[in-house]
Amino acid sequence: MQTQEIKLVKAEKKDVPLILSFIRMIADYEKLSSEVTATEEIITESLFGGNSHTKVVFAFLGDEAVGYAVYFNNFSTFTGKRGIYLEDIFIRPEYRRNKIGAKLFAYLVREAMENGNGRIEWCVLDWNKPAIDFYNKIGAVPMEEWLLYRLKEGSYSKALEILES
Repeated sequence: MQTQEIKLVKAEKKDVPLILSFIRMIADYEKLSSEVTATEEIITESLFGGNSHTKVVFAFLGDEAVGYAVYFNNFSTFTGKRGIYLEDIFIRPEYRRNKIGAKLFAYLVREAMENGNGRIEWCVLDWNKPAIDFYNKIGAVPMEEWLLYRLKEGSYSKALEILES
């Protein structure tokens, strides 16, 4: 167990290089590095531009960033409430099992409670057993009857062609 206190810090515009480094770390861990097309310029505009509702929070041990979470509000018509969608949560491998992920999740749960959010949702790769075990432990349930679909930017033209024919 670490001896330093875990400190959570909201990301600022100056943190864009650090955000991008964490994006690359999680992509590498998930064996999806080839999918990363984000740049510092894209991240700056997307996260800190005028219309952004996406938030990033870092976990620090001392002066070292050891984890992060990226999240934004979604909406459930069933609950009639906004929720939180957790896009990424990542703890550097050498710092896992130190309750850093738990601290980040507690932060999100408190935010959901304070804002009256109806749910927190996220996706996990089916092979990520340590994450799945953690999620099950905290009472999260897999949405087995739902399939995640994704329409990627490179497919927009084809989709429009089909949709408008």
